[in-house]
Amino acid sequence: MYTLYPMKFTPILQEKVWGGRKLNALLGKDFDPLPNCGESWEISGMPGNVSVVRNGFLEGNELPELIEVYMGEMVGEAVFDRFGATFPLLIKFLDTDDDLSIQVHPGDAMAMERHHSKGKAEMWYVVDAEPGAEIMLGFRKDVTPGLFREKLMDKSLKELLNVYPANPGDVFHIPTGQVHAIGKGVTLCEIQQASDITYRVYDWDRPGIDGNPRKLHLEEAMEVIDFSPREGQVAYQIRKNLPVELVSSPEFTTRLLLFDQKINQEYVFVDSFVIYVCLKGRFTINYAGGSVQAAAGECLLIPAEINNLSLEPEDSCQILEIYVVC
Repeated sequence: MYTLYPMKFTPILQEKVWGGRKLNALLGKDFDPLPNCGESWEISGMPGNVSVVRNGFLEGNELPELIEVYMGEMVGEAVFDRFGATFPLLIKFLDTDDDLSIQVHPGDAMAMERHHSKGKAEMWYVVDAEPGAEIMLGFRKDVTPGLFREKLMDKSLKELLNVYPANPGDVFHIPTGQVHAIGKGVTLCEIQQASDITYRVYDWDRPGIDGNPRKLHLEEAMEVIDFSPREGQVAYQIRKNLPVELVSSPEFTTRLLLFDQKINQEYVFVDSFVIYVCLKGRFTINYAGGSVQAAAGECLLIPAEINNLSLEPEDSCQILEIYVVC
């Protein structure tokens, strides 16, 4: 008999200088009284922003506490051996009413040396985008540090970057060291390592929420930037009622599920928790211990001890499936 069950968590809603208001209309996030909601942290073990269970008999418990108690039953034996009680991922929704800063994230080695933290590899799945919205990611050609500084000084850094039109369903993979920015008018799901380390290199000369310029981290960034050219958009083929792999990396694996009929999922060979991010529709998760319903905008953590389940849609559904391969 199962002790654990698919868990929902209370979103952690954050105002940002670039934040928009679409997370309510698109995904049902009630962020009043905030003037905007730039980020909704859906599943987090980050200190100061810890997710709290909002369904079932474990309601009110914090995610790190549950990992300490249930260990491998919660996150998988291999994941627990590797990360201990630290939850290895951070799942967010973002909505932009202005361009984010041009920035970069360090890898594990540099992050551990400087910040006693993991690095921040991430990916984006575009949920919605306004006409003309853009994603900036990686360099179009080989760039020298000198040219980078020159373009930064004359405020033309964007000229060096790949600029992609943003459309719903687009996927971008951002390894550590890749310079990037999300443009205005984009709503997306971000899947990343559990780290909040960002080195800003350019913030469009705007003030922060407090009216002062936000801190830049140019010298730190120069040590971690990969100056070689790289394509960042992920190509994939949709297969209805079958999982489609979007990103497979040492940090996480993400698959897309588009389904309008009942599907069975087996995780016997995945020694990890599984996260479902519901982007569209409503469905029921059936497992040996019962059932849990999910709707667009909700994220659920499936404990590792649940190896078999079925997903039964009310209509056509679109979800992201995320787990860690150790």
